[in-house]
Amino acid sequence: MWTRDTRRQYLAYPSSLTDAEWQIVVAFLPAAPATGRPRRWSWRLLLDAILFVLRTGAPWRCLPPGFPPWQTAYRWFA
Repeated sequence: MWTRDTRRQYLAYPSSLTDAEWQIVVAFLPAAPATGRPRRWSWRLLLDAILFVLRTGAPWRCLPPGFPPWQTAYRWFA
C-alpha cells in the first residue's frame, strides 16, 4: 500500500499517479485517433501536470521542468 513516504521515494511528485492509479484513469480517456498528427505530450504527463497544480495550488506558469508547457496543460484542463 502506498504511504506518503513510499510515494515520495518512488514518484517524481506526491501528486503523480502510480501505475495502478493510471490503469484506472486510462479507461476513461479517449483513444488516440487513427489519423492525424501524433500527440506531442502523453495523457499521463498532462494529467500529472494538472494534478500537480491542483495539489500544490501553484500557478499554471510555475509548472516544474519535465511537464508539458503550462499553456498545453491549462488548455487540456479548461
